[in-house]
Amino acid sequence: MTGARIAVPLWLAVAAMIAACAVVPLGLEAGKLIAAQDDPVALADHAVARLLDSSVANREIEAALAADDIDLANSFLELARERKVAIDPALAARVEAANSIAASATRNVGNFAKGLVTGEPDDAVGLAGTALGDLFVFGDIRDAVREGSRLASGQEADELILGLACVGLAITAGTYVSLGAAVPARVGLTLMKAARKTGKISNQMAAWVGRSVREVIDAPALKRAAGNASIFQPSATVKGIREAVKVEKADDLVKLVGDVGRVQGKAGTKAALDGLKLADSPKDMAKVATLAAAKGGKTRAILKLAGRSAIMLTMGAWNLTMWIFWAAFVALKFVTLLKRMTERSTERYCVRRRARIARRERKAAAARVNVQGAPRELSGPPRLPAPANDAVGIFPGALRARTA
Repeated sequence: MTGARIAVPLWLAVAAMIAACAVVPLGLEAGKLIAAQDDPVALADHAVARLLDSSVANREIEAALAADDIDLANSFLELARERKVAIDPALAARVEAANSIAASATRNVGNFAKGLVTGEPDDAVGLAGTALGDLFVFGDIRDAVREGSRLASGQEADELILGLACVGLAITAGTYVSLGAAVPARVGLTLMKAARKTGKISNQMAAWVGRSVREVIDAPALKRAAGNASIFQPSATVKGIREAVKVEKADDLVKLVGDVGRVQGKAGTKAALDGLKLADSPKDMAKVATLAAAKGGKTRAILKLAGRSAIMLTMGAWNLTMWIFWAAFVALKFVTLLKRMTERSTERYCVRRRARIARRERKAAAARVNVQGAPRELSGPPRLPAPANDAVGIFPGALRARTA
């Protein structure tokens, strides 16, 4: 057996081992992702472990402070401390200074007024102003009258805002009746309208909400109510609009806005708005709510850092499965080639051993032949001459002659 028969599988095994070092870790990672595809907390932890380091954390905090987004800076600082990622002490001090009472009070006054008047909150304080207006139906009436008047007059109206305002009036009544049990949904609706006004809602989510609103709203009744709506006659306006809402068909929409409200309650207003921009469906928003319940104030930093990979698989399950397949194939090929090389090495060793044994046996046989084929006189001791008495026994006449 030649050495090439051993060298070929050896080099192929080395090549398979190099490929396995590159492919097998990806296959293992793909397996973990597939196992965690319905667990947003596990997906978020995986993404953060892969993406967050000291330079990234410091850069994001610096950018947040430059944009006067103290909420995001706090979120990244909290996430970095949880992950034991080193933060520049001077940068951390700047975040603490931005959270001082004086700086916070100045921001809060302006944000509350903006949320109350415009219905576009930037933070929890702005949301408080917006929610206050919506809870006392001022905000919903304002939006319903504005968009309803445009609709009644044939102008272009934002039907999504109009529908959400109408549903909001119905939910507000439920909030009062249930003594606050529907507050998350009420807050979620307020945030949904704010996200629509500020463009912080994904197109897919806006399309889903639009379809749901059309199913919930009785369009002819709404047009009649909108034609008679007036912000100066709130009671009549509210009554007419509520009659146009089919509350029994609003379960899915109420569940969605309830998830939005829960995100706000656990992670803050901007986290909820970021979630609406990231989510494409109510199922995605439910995952954001699960993540917020587990991560709290760190949620916004996670969403900013990982994007959609924090709540779902960004790579298709088929691609991940193929990574697992190739990892298993390469590992199996390496083992197979190693086995083949071992078998051929063992076979070659056995052949050489048998050849050595055969050579020894031939040498021993040759030695025995040489000993057995030597001359006879050399093969034993020399013969002695016969005793004289033997001649007497053979020739008795000779003894008589000698006697005579």
